[in-house]
Amino acid sequence: MELPQQLRLAVEQSIEGMDQAMLKRNLKSLSERYRNGGGRGRRLLTEDAEAASYAIARMPATYGAVATALRHALERTPDRPATLLDCGAGTGAASWAADALLDLRAVTCLEREPAMIRLGRSLAAEASPPLRNAAWIRRDLAKDDIPERAELVVASYVLNEMNEAERAAAVTKLWNAAERMLLIVEPGTPAAWRGLMAVRGQLLRLGAHIAAPCPHAAACPLEGGDWCHFRCRIPRSRLHKRLKDGAAPYEDEKFSYLAVTRKPAEPAEARIIRHPWTDKGRIALELCTAAGLRRAEVHKKDADLFRRARKADWGDAFGAPEVGSRR
Repeated sequence: MELPQQLRLAVEQSIEGMDQAMLKRNLKSLSERYRNGGGRGRRLLTEDAEAASYAIARMPATYGAVATALRHALERTPDRPATLLDCGAGTGAASWAADALLDLRAVTCLEREPAMIRLGRSLAAEASPPLRNAAWIRRDLAKDDIPERAELVVASYVLNEMNEAERAAAVTKLWNAAERMLLIVEPGTPAAWRGLMAVRGQLLRLGAHIAAPCPHAAACPLEGGDWCHFRCRIPRSRLHKRLKDGAAPYEDEKFSYLAVTRKPAEPAEARIIRHPWTDKGRIALELCTAAGLRRAEVHKKDADLFRRARKADWGDAFGAPEVGSRR
């Protein structure tokens, strides 16, 4: 999952003339502040150079995670939202991801940090009309009301920065703003997933219908310290590798997500929740189903099913006549 070339070039142009050693120090400082403070309402990014460092380091991963999650959600519903409200927009990665998958006519970005707003606007200066003409509004999701409405509301990597009370209040505001679909994307960590499970329960009580990833609305069957998360692989640019001291040509972004809709969606029969394991003539799949966790073994003699299993990946929906034995 690669950034659009137009966005990648815009990010690189945004740092022309900046001291790369300073950008690298900013990135390290930001990482430490997020790791140690976890956000919790603090202003973690206030300078333009910090926003640039953040865009280089985090926009590719955020774009990839949101695009992957939204693609899976759209597979489960015929609705194609045409208006977007990007909440906690940062520099606009989620808006770019939605614009790549949908025929948007209007985009609104809510962000509390002026430095992020300035850079987000600048990056979209030569983008598609919906992104170029997006309304950027300074707003703190934890403290402010959200009077805006859109068919699709996205909140990516923002709820995990809030305490429990702030998160619950923000979720209600986000759901009230969503006319068709709400997509929440969070880090693929045990702590973030536990918070997302609390959000899942809250949204179900508010009348939401799960589109993805869960194939059911029952209690999550994972237990014993396990957690549900997925992965997208992000190619690294030379600048990205240099700034993050990474030699690999890619990085893996692990994330958790939840997509809910106003109208009932068509849940997947099963969702692949681990890397498929392939052996000679056999593919093993770990699945979440409405009946609980299942392990399915697909054999080469089942030609059609085996062909579909070979193409399937971690996070994909998977339908089969027999989804396997209880794990």
